Amino acid sequence: MTLAVNPAQLGADPAPILSAGDVSRFYGERIGCAGVSFDLWPGEVLGIVGESGSGKSTLLRCLAGIDRPDQGEVRFAGRAGGMLDIFSVSEQERRAMMRTEWGIVHQNPRDGLRMHVSAGGNVGERLMDRGDRHYGRIRAAAADWLARVEIDPGRIDDRPVQFSGGMQQRLQIARVLVSGPRLVFMDEPTGGLDVSVQARLLDLVRVLVRDLGLAAIIVTHDLAVARLLTDRLMVMKAGRVVEQGLTDQVLDDPQHPYTQLLTSAILSA
Repeated sequence: MTLAVNPAQLGADPAPILSAGDVSRFYGERIGCAGVSFDLWPGEVLGIVGESGSGKSTLLRCLAGIDRPDQGEVRFAGRAGGMLDIFSVSEQERRAMMRTEWGIVHQNPRDGLRMHVSAGGNVGERLMDRGDRHYGRIRAAAADWLARVEIDPGRIDDRPVQFSGGMQQRLQIARVLVSGPRLVFMDEPTGGLDVSVQARLLDLVRVLVRDLGLAAIIVTHDLAVARLLTDRLMVMKAGRVVEQGLTDQVLDDPQHPYTQLLTSAILSA
């Protein structure tokens, strides 16, 4: 199924930044995700929602180039122009794109940070990956990004193991965004955090995504997170997309029985 939304409605460029065609991933007889097709436009935030085991994280891993789909393709608009099949380019080229063109925010920040490297080193490493070598500029950029994610720049030499879970997640976001990616993948970015910490982090993510004009794909089981952060929504069940559309439209007037069940569970909570 392809999402048919006019990009002009969203203020997006006329060409997609990411295009998925019939993306499917299987684990033996079990479906991870099947037949997923859509276009993502520059500056647009797409949410993928569903219960645990619905296939949303499997789909994200395929879209982000971590897992190769068993069928289908994922194409990305490179800076040089044209749409590149991310699984047809060399491993070296794909890794270079993952370091510079897009970034991944993991649910567990320990998966996205080097825990025994300083906070400044974690952020600066992404700049070095793109070729920056001036120590003073790298350190200044790291300090600036720590401040932007509400971490005291005076803690630039502290290691992530000395930070709280919420601070680790904010540090991971700084590490991802410092290199100026055009597309960011977020897998349950507020999962496992206290409610008060979640609210603060969500506000931060919302501001950064809008201010930087990022395209983003956010996987979450939390419909409140989806409503706050996303423009468009795909609802997944048993590996397949069962409903899709503008976020408010899907959440306020769900058409599929599964989506109705998800939204009613929120209303009755």
